[in-house]
Amino acid sequence: MEKTATIVVTGAAGFIGSALTKYLNEKGFNNLILVDDFSRPDKLPNFEGKNFKATVERENFFEWLFVNKPSIDFVFHIGARTDTTEFNYSIHQRLNLEYSKKVWHYCTVHNIPLVYASSAATYGSGEQGYDDDHNLVFTLRPLNPYGISKNEFDKWVLHQAGHPHFWAGLKFFNVYGPNEYHKGRMASVVMHSFYQIKQHGVVRLFKSHRADFEDGQQLRDFIYIQDVLKICFWLMEVRPESGIYNVGTGIERSFEDLAKATFSGLDMSPNIIYVDMPEDIRDTYQYFTQANINKLRNAGYREEFYSLEKGIDDYVRNFLSGGKYY
Repeated sequence: MEKTATIVVTGAAGFIGSALTKYLNEKGFNNLILVDDFSRPDKLPNFEGKNFKATVERENFFEWLFVNKPSIDFVFHIGARTDTTEFNYSIHQRLNLEYSKKVWHYCTVHNIPLVYASSAATYGSGEQGYDDDHNLVFTLRPLNPYGISKNEFDKWVLHQAGHPHFWAGLKFFNVYGPNEYHKGRMASVVMHSFYQIKQHGVVRLFKSHRADFEDGQQLRDFIYIQDVLKICFWLMEVRPESGIYNVGTGIERSFEDLAKATFSGLDMSPNIIYVDMPEDIRDTYQYFTQANINKLRNAGYREEFYSLEKGIDDYVRNFLSGGKYY
C-alpha cells in the first residue's frame, strides 16, 4: 500500500489502537484518521506525538464521513468497550455490536478493506476449544456480556451477503504491552504485577477455585503488543483470505511464569502470594486459553512470536520502568 494511503483507526486513544497508530507511523503511514472518545485525560498521552491527519469523536464519526466524504484506503476498527466486568449488556450492544455494524456497512458500500477486533473472550470457558473455524462461532457460549457482544458481531458478519473485498476479524488473546496505563482493573497482569512489586515487593496472584488447577497455574495465551501490530500490518499489506483469525502465540503459559518474568525484568527474585479471586468474576473466569493459529500460519504469516520472557523483559525495562509510552 502507498505511504500516502488514508487509514482509519478506531479506538485510537486506547491500548491497541494507539500502539497501532505508532506502528503505522514507523512504517511511513501518517495520513491517519483517528477515531475515539478523546475526552478522557488519562488517554491523552497514548496518542501524543503521533502523526495523523485528523481526530474524530467516536459519536460524530458517521456524520463526519457523510459531510467530509474522505477517500479511505483501509479501516482498522479496534475501538470497543472492553470491560469484562461491565454487566450492562446494552452498553456492549451499542458500542461493540451496533457501532461495528455501521462500520461494516460503510466499508461494504465504499468497498474499503476492514480489519476489526474480536476477542478470545468469545470462546467462553473453552469447552469447545479455541479454533477459529467459522462453524464454531455459532455454538460458542461466552461467559460475560463483553464476550457475548463480540461473538454476536462475529455471527452477524458471517451471515452477511455483502462485505468488503477484504475483511478480517481478529480474536485477540491476552495482549500486554505499553499504552495500557489508563485501563485500571482491565490492564494486563504484567502491569499489575509490576506495580505490586514496585510498591510492596510482592506479586499477588489469584488462587485457583478449581480442583484441576493449582494456584498460579491458570493458563493463558499471552501475546506481546508488538506481535499483534505485526499481524495487523501484515493483514493490511498481504490481504490473505478473508475471515476470522485467532491472534495469539499458540502457546499457553501460567500466571506464575508471568510473575517470575516480571520479577526478572526488575532483576529481582520472585516473591509470590496467592489471594482469593473476587466473587464477581469467579464464575466467569477463564482458566485456560490457547489459540489455534493454524489458519494464520496457513494464510502465510511466518513471523516468530516474542516469548513471554522476552516480551515482558522489553515491556518492563523499556516502558514500565520509566513510565514511557510507545
